[in-house]
Amino acid sequence: MAAVSQFSSRPNNVLANPPTIHSSAHKTRSRKFEVRCNSQNGETTPGKKLDRRNLLVGMGGIYGAANLVSADSPALATPVSAPDLTKCTRGTNLNTQQPLDVNCCPPVSEKIINYKLPPVKTMRFRPAAHLAGKEYIAKYEKAVELMKALPDDDPRSFKQQANVHCAYCNLTYEQPGSDAKLQIHFSWLFYPWHRWYLYFYERILGKLINDPTFGLPFWNWDHPDGMFMPGMFARKGSPLYDALRNLNHLPPAIADLRYDGKDAADQSRIIQNNLVEMYGEMVRNVSQLEDFYGVKYDADTNSSAGAGAVERGSHTALHRWVGQDTHGGEDMGNFYSTGREPLFFSHHANVDRLWSLFRGLRGSKPKDFPDSDWLDSNFLFYDENAQLVRVRVADTLENEKMGYTFQKVDLPWLRFRPIARVRKSKAAATSNAPRATETKFPVKLDKVVKVLVDRPKKSRSKKDKENEEELLVIEGIEVDSAKFVRFEVYVNDEDDKPSELIDKAEYAGCYSQVPHKNSTKVKSKIRLGLTELLEDLDVEDDDQILVSLVPKAGGEDITIGGIKIIYSA
Repeated sequence: MAAVSQFSSRPNNVLANPPTIHSSAHKTRSRKFEVRCNSQNGETTPGKKLDRRNLLVGMGGIYGAANLVSADSPALATPVSAPDLTKCTRGTNLNTQQPLDVNCCPPVSEKIINYKLPPVKTMRFRPAAHLAGKEYIAKYEKAVELMKALPDDDPRSFKQQANVHCAYCNLTYEQPGSDAKLQIHFSWLFYPWHRWYLYFYERILGKLINDPTFGLPFWNWDHPDGMFMPGMFARKGSPLYDALRNLNHLPPAIADLRYDGKDAADQSRIIQNNLVEMYGEMVRNVSQLEDFYGVKYDADTNSSAGAGAVERGSHTALHRWVGQDTHGGEDMGNFYSTGREPLFFSHHANVDRLWSLFRGLRGSKPKDFPDSDWLDSNFLFYDENAQLVRVRVADTLENEKMGYTFQKVDLPWLRFRPIARVRKSKAAATSNAPRATETKFPVKLDKVVKVLVDRPKKSRSKKDKENEEELLVIEGIEVDSAKFVRFEVYVNDEDDKPSELIDKAEYAGCYSQVPHKNSTKVKSKIRLGLTELLEDLDVEDDDQILVSLVPKAGGEDITIGGIKIIYSA
């Protein structure tokens, strides 16, 4: 902890005033069709047609929406529909040479109730894990112990709760009326689905110990004092301990929010780099809702998948940092097994907290998508009474309306806007890198790839910047879903080999993914904010920027389809 105290007193890179998030007007597209089919009396039964708010999403839809409709024919845009549990298929364990069947399918109930949030009589309190006292820890351990003692076929048991993530995230569900597989990552479903997941997990634990105020602890990894595996999860013999971890990352190891499968050579810089990473994920790269939540998906959008900044950044890094240092990465380093790790729930409790913080940081700016395709998307969970319920995205937007609140802690990353190493850099003007328009894409990322990208607009006024965000788009990112991959993006970096340190304004962001259960080629894209970055580099008048794509993990398995700059209002 000495490193934290020393760091906390450092003035470097700290702004006198918190940064301003650039605003953008949120426009909704016109709809040609609107169809709603609701069940009667709030109940449905397996074998009957489920609520058909259906969006064909998954490896066939989320990664291949262009295959669903022709470019010039209208399509029926409808939300994601809760899956038919009777059609759940089996998953696969990647950590063996001979893949092992994994059955993640839940019990099937005879009825489904449309869930309504109960009146909030007592607020549940979610503490920062590193600040939790002995009494709270003992209560949490008891709750998990009781959950683990439930019969395996009880939908509230620890095994079945772990299977919830396995089933929804490893392509075991078909969308009703289609053979497309459901996947709730890499899109705007990421935050609301995981919020519901933690909501019911938390309520089950609270009922087991008869405490309606019980709330999950959040792993406060965005604060220097919390950038360690919380001690309550590191004690052998505790119900919160998991043996399938990277044992080199037990306390006092510092959690690396840009972990690439290798421990950083300079451990003393991790905390500073972490705060820069958080500033990018929560401020610099999320002026647009899509860039925080992830891309929109419905049947009439012909675009690739794309995760939001937190999901593809710190979220993925810590999944791999906690998981075993193996190909499979069990438990937390792989989607099929991550729910077996008690720390997973505290990790995602912090991701959930960041969603609430993001909405608060936006002030009067749009906080959520108004699209019915998002708001009416629905899922199935078992509640604390072992009742199968259908829930909607629209009910997740306010955590306090769902009955829980977070302990308030300082947000040091708000004051950690990075500083350019070289202002008015001539890196673009003097580089012999090819122009993006002349580069033969796709290119394999088995080495650092540098291209010059033309800026369609330059010398933009303050009003121009307020009306439109300048975005760097890396598109056609093709990877193997079974591989952990990561690459980082730098702008006008004068180093021939960009260093492992990212506490500089030249760092634009990253792409990474948690492995799935099977091997499938998938395509996605990322968008990185340039407006503030170009101000920091003082190159707003330049015609071009030099973009460096730096592979950090699995580069040989990554290809890039194109790079360009767009302006989004």
